[in-house]
This record gives sequence, C-alpha cells and structure tokens, in this order.
Amino acid sequence: MEQIALSLIALGLLFLAGLAADRIGDRTRLPRVTLLLGCGLIAGQSGYDLIPDTVTQLYPLVSIIALTMVAFLLGSSLSLRAMVQHGRAILVISLCIVIATLAIVALGLWAMGLPLAAALVLGALATATDPAATFDVIRQSRTDSAFTRTLKGIVAIDDAWGLIVFSLIIVLATGLEGSTGGAGVLSLAVKEIAGSVALGLAIGLPAALLTGRLSDGEPLRIEALGLVFLTAGLALLLDLSYLITGMTVGTVIVNLARHHTKAFHEIESVQWPFLVIFFILAGATLDAEALRALGWFGAGYILLRGLGRVVGGLWGGAIAQVPANQRLWYGPALLPQAGVAIGMALIAADHLPEYGDMIMALTIGATVVFELVGPIAAARAIARVNPPPDA
Repeated sequence: MEQIALSLIALGLLFLAGLAADRIGDRTRLPRVTLLLGCGLIAGQSGYDLIPDTVTQLYPLVSIIALTMVAFLLGSSLSLRAMVQHGRAILVISLCIVIATLAIVALGLWAMGLPLAAALVLGALATATDPAATFDVIRQSRTDSAFTRTLKGIVAIDDAWGLIVFSLIIVLATGLEGSTGGAGVLSLAVKEIAGSVALGLAIGLPAALLTGRLSDGEPLRIEALGLVFLTAGLALLLDLSYLITGMTVGTVIVNLARHHTKAFHEIESVQWPFLVIFFILAGATLDAEALRALGWFGAGYILLRGLGRVVGGLWGGAIAQVPANQRLWYGPALLPQAGVAIGMALIAADHLPEYGDMIMALTIGATVVFELVGPIAAARAIARVNPPPDA
C-alpha cells in the first residue's frame, strides 16, 4: 500500500510539474519539452533519484501511447489540401536533409579518423529525429503557417526515410567489414514499413467511416482513445512500427472522414497529460554520465549533425523554392533526437560488434545534448520565421 501511495504522490507531482512547465514556457518562451526533460534529469537516476521505480516502470507504456498520439496528429497534417500546397516542399526538403546529414556526418567522422563502416552507421543514425519534441514545440508556439505545416509534414515522414536509409547503410557497412546479415535488416525494414502502412489502412479506412458520427462529448473521446490504443497494440503485436501505423491512420482519417476534425481535437485534448509523464520519464532515463564518453568523435558528431541539418534545409528549400527566410531554419527545427536513434544504435551494435560500445556511448551522449538543446533550437527557428506580434 505504501508503494501505491508513493506512486500516486509522484504522479501528482509530475502532473503539477507539467503545469509549471507550461506556465514557465509561456512566460519565458522556453520549450516546455526542455523544461520537462530537465526536470526528469534532475529527479531521475542521474540526479536525486526521487522518482519511484513503480513510476519509471510506466515509461515504456506511456511512451508508446504518447508517441502513437503524436503520430496520429502528424498524419493529420498530410491532408490532400496540405499536400497540394506543401507536398513538394515536404518531400524535397525531407530527402535533402536526410541525404545531407548522412553525407556530412559520415564523411566528417571518416576524415577525423573513424573507420568508414562506423562513420557510415553514425551518419545514418544522425538522420533520426524526435517527432514528439518537434511537434510539441510547434503546438506550444501556437503558430499555424506554411513553415510549421511543412515542418509537421517533414516530421511525419522522417521516421520512414530514416529507417530506409539506416537499413541500406547497415547492408553497406556490414559488407565493408566482411560481416553477413545486413541484407536481412533491409528486408525487415521494407516489411516493417509496408506492413505498418497496410495496418494503418486497415484501421484507418473503417475508422474514417465511423469517426465523428457518434454524439459529441464522452463517447467521442472514448472513440479516439480506443483508436489510439488499438493502433498501438496491433502494431506491437505484429512487430510493426506504431509511429508509421499511427501516421497512416491519421492521414487516412483526415482525407476520408466527413467529420475528421472531431477525432483529432479529442486526441489533442487528452494527449498533454501523457506527454508530461513521457517527457519527464524520458529525462529521468537520460544518462548524464554518457556525456563524458563523447570525446572528440562525439563533439564532431554533434557539430556535423547540426551542419548537415542546416545544409540540407538550405539545399532542399532552394530546390523546392520555399521563401528564402524559411530555408535556413528547417535544419535547426529538426535537431531533436531521441529513442529512434538509440533503437537503431542497438541494431547497429549487434551487426558491428567491434564498434558497438563506441556507437552506443556516442549515440546516448549525443541524444542527451539534442533532447535538451534541440527543442530550444526548434522554438527559435519557428520564432525567427514567424515572429510573435510583440516582437
């Protein structure tokens, strides 16, 4: 009973911390994501270890629910109208950022003396982003513009691009090292993406016919939550990507449902409590000690990844012919990086065990930096492109 009481007290304090982060963020224009991650870092194992184990054990479940909600809402940004207006920019800029990040990080680290196979893998890891952090910064900014709509679209498809690029690079890197099994990763990636899209269509098509047809209020909220939980659960059961599945469901509903906005509004109204717990517990799991293991290559990785994002944004923006004042800021807005990169690093360490420890240490350390600094850079980018009225 005491453990239950402590867990309830801890959850209550975490929700209040989320409320405080919301208010501080409004007054200081600091991203509440960074504030919540910092709070978790201080209260977690790297800090004062104040969060009970019974609460930290909720992290895997909460993260899946929160990220599925984010994916669902990001999918809603890929409406036919949005794609007609911004589709070319979304595809071109996202591809250019992925290609530039991969090339600049891989070549830079290779020039610094890292073996080519390891440099290529780290370049692929650098393409991964954190959709939850970027999406919440956009939402906190209360900005609805061509820049933020394009940014949402880029974040929505970024996970798929990153998975494809990483799989191709693993095949190449294992070939360079004389290892086998890399082609299996590519095959699994293709199956995961195709399967996730197929599952998203299987859920999204009937959901598009039903959503919003029930009465307003509680039944609709239950309907939205049921859709999110069903999507996440089936994706996990079938060993598919709940991010890609959720994005596909959101895309189908926004394009086919007659009353599509109701379901999205309901998810927006309930997602913040999940995100509060998610970001604080994510901060609590960050290992501050990993920063010491970064070293020369870690510093190079961080600088090269930032450069790759900026160069890719400028390159893609020029090709897509977006306004000149936006091109410089797509890269900084896509700096946040989290669990997807760590998951990829685990796979890379398994296929390239001789570099496994270095890849994991560098990825975890860089994630701490990008999770804390990335949302600030994203908020700055949005503010520069769309200055607030009192600026």
